[in-house]
Amino acid sequence: MNSEEEFYDAETGLESDDSCEVSFKDACVYSNKQSVNGKVLSENGVFERRTTLPAPMFSRNDFSVWGFLKKCIGMELSKITMPIVFNEPLSFLQRITEYMEHTYLIHKACKHSDSIERMQLVAAFAVSAVASQWDRTGKPFNPLLGETFELTREDEGYRMISEQVSHHPPISAFYAESLNQDFSFHGSIYPKLKFWGKSVEAEPKGTMTLELSKHREAYTWTNPMCCVHNVILGKLWIEQYGTVEIVNHSTGDKCVLNFKPCGMFGKELHRVEGYIQDKSKKKHRVLYGKWTECVFSIEPKVFEANRKAEKKSGGDSKKHKQEQGTGGDDADEMPDVQETVTMIPGSALLWRVAPRPPNSTQVTTTLEFHMVLKRPYYARF
Repeated sequence: MNSEEEFYDAETGLESDDSCEVSFKDACVYSNKQSVNGKVLSENGVFERRTTLPAPMFSRNDFSVWGFLKKCIGMELSKITMPIVFNEPLSFLQRITEYMEHTYLIHKACKHSDSIERMQLVAAFAVSAVASQWDRTGKPFNPLLGETFELTREDEGYRMISEQVSHHPPISAFYAESLNQDFSFHGSIYPKLKFWGKSVEAEPKGTMTLELSKHREAYTWTNPMCCVHNVILGKLWIEQYGTVEIVNHSTGDKCVLNFKPCGMFGKELHRVEGYIQDKSKKKHRVLYGKWTECVFSIEPKVFEANRKAEKKSGGDSKKHKQEQGTGGDDADEMPDVQETVTMIPGSALLWRVAPRPPNSTQVTTTLEFHMVLKRPYYARF
């Protein structure tokens, strides 16, 4: 038997022959609260959602990975059994549902009559879908072939299902739809990972498709590259980079977003810039911000005028930074995060990241959204 097939994430715990009889009537779901006002919760499975987690986060600083990773340089990591210390307590199928954290942007897009306004919100949604990766250095667990995960959020107005459709290569597919049939969002992801000595690079192959039923529109795009630095030595940190093209196949409108690499001095760390153009290639809006923070929209002429003014006032800032810059071969130190995004007068805020729980660095999660995914349940089979 292949050594990779000897490890499983769950145990059945079957004790007798009659245990194989499955009945949904016998299944019980438990939350951190068993009753409300002294009454047993209803049988339809509706519970108050979690707001905290009991499990503390462990430290990865005491684990030496060089002995393991030195044999993997240049290889695709999806075919290698990784030490569990690298994992976070989420399946990759659960991690996919984080795309829906800011679903309100899609609901807003459905209500707009102008295609450029809709494209702005779809672009903001595409950026928000990767915002959860900030400061996430853990690897989700690989799902078993055929494993599924379902999530219904009546409060957010959607339901979603994801499934592991291929083992080698590992491919996950998902489908989400509005509860009132306003939109559908679907795609497949093949996370191709490579180790480059001091960093791990993830190429999320696969196309995202968003369909707005009312407007009979279909938008497609692919996610940017992700790189985790200092997997051997130093503090782990993440950057996203690459060009993301969002295409409206009904109107011909296109949004081109540039996720900028941090560069030598870290000035561009986390920054995103792009523009929206129609089918005649006329630019209508410029988008700017940070994928870890927010996205603004502004008129192209105003943006270019502000950029020219910044260059004139820049002066000798580059010379000053070059004098301060020092190289190091031991670790790729994370550049100091620049001050928050400065809003250019005349800009419109499209999206701002949801705040993380105050104790997110002390427990095994980073988002309020994760509390829903980790609600404990027990079922008797």
